[in-house]
Amino acid sequence: MRSKIKGFTLSEMLVVILITVVVVGLAFSMLNVVQRQMRNARENLSERSAKNELRQAMWRDFGTFPTLYFDQNQQQLVCTSPIAQVNYLFQEGRVIRDRDTFAIAVKNKNMYFSGQQVLSGKLDAIQLEFEGEQHTTMMIYKINAAKAFME
Repeated sequence: MRSKIKGFTLSEMLVVILITVVVVGLAFSMLNVVQRQMRNARENLSERSAKNELRQAMWRDFGTFPTLYFDQNQQQLVCTSPIAQVNYLFQEGRVIRDRDTFAIAVKNKNMYFSGQQVLSGKLDAIQLEFEGEQHTTMMIYKINAAKAFME
């Protein structure tokens, strides 16, 4: 009296294991692709956010402070008024505004006063060109009061 035990053969089990390995391998490779895309999206978002924050700060300061100077030697923009002063320091890979740091790599800076490009001294507009995947430029300017031309 022999009864046959029902079960899977060795070859059937090997086929199931092989299919499982292929499916798990595909899942992990897709996970890797999704993680890479999320990392790139996060980096792009942080770069755009830093640029927007810098743009807002500079527009606010250009509108608030009557006198703007750029020191070519120290790579520093100084915004002054009789009661306050704000400094922007352009370093490699970042821009520092007093206690704020913007993680942005500025490739080129062009300063202007009354429509003429200047290297140092008084200015009323600045054009920043940024490095990175998205090549962008930012132009910040102010309208001068008559007093700016009398000094």
